[in-house]
Amino acid sequence: MRIGFHIAISGGFKKVVERAKKRGCETIQIFSRNPRGWRISKLNLKEVAIFRKELAENQIYPLFVHMPYLPNLASGKKTIFKKSLQALIAELERAEILGAEYVVMHIGKRMGTDEENALKNVAWGINEAFSQVKNKVILLLENTAGMGSEVGYNFESIKKIIDLVEDKERIGLVMDTAHIFEAGYNIATKEGLDETLRELDNLIGLRKLYLLHLNDSKTDLGSRVDRHWHIGKGKIGREGFKNILNHPLLKHLPAILETPKNDTKWDLMNLKMVRSLLE
Repeated sequence: MRIGFHIAISGGFKKVVERAKKRGCETIQIFSRNPRGWRISKLNLKEVAIFRKELAENQIYPLFVHMPYLPNLASGKKTIFKKSLQALIAELERAEILGAEYVVMHIGKRMGTDEENALKNVAWGINEAFSQVKNKVILLLENTAGMGSEVGYNFESIKKIIDLVEDKERIGLVMDTAHIFEAGYNIATKEGLDETLRELDNLIGLRKLYLLHLNDSKTDLGSRVDRHWHIGKGKIGREGFKNILNHPLLKHLPAILETPKNDTKWDLMNLKMVRSLLE
């Protein structure tokens, strides 16, 4: 299992590898631009070339690009959907330039529509983006906690999206441990984890699972409240993560920690905990 963190790009890509090395990353996830706005800034190709070289020299791979916060393909509001589609197209293009094989996307919230149509909107948007961007970047759907109007919190709904995506080779799944627990899948126990993975395999197929987001949960099983917490300190707990990290169906996957950040010390503490649980 290759382990890393979501790394900030503040100060430019030249800072990313330095931050990753400080945290002992073997893999990383980044935003390609400001995640809190719609404006799509141009990539500095010189800076990108150095970034790619430094990643290779330090054997940090794979690289995951996370979509910004605002895009929401599940939206029933035309203006939001259109802007979200343009954002996805841009991120698929930018990922290729950055040397990333994967883009991670939150499935979204059903604004102004029902759940069924929200899921159809997501699939339609993905198909449109894939038709405009003919590269090999794989889009990974991140399961949600089901908080508020979020869709994509169970395998049935994620399956509906994937079934409607035309290019099946370019679509996959990220399993966020906090979200899946908060959505009601009891991955904190060995039996519950086995049952969850069986259901995932039966409905979607484990071959579609490309990445783990490692986060403990501050809230209870099935709370539908999204609150990431430090590994082993939350409701999933040490034993839960020991089972997850060493599960024969999961231990080959890369894993990105998205635990709460105060400073580097907390990242190192979480990484130490993860490594101590690996067998």
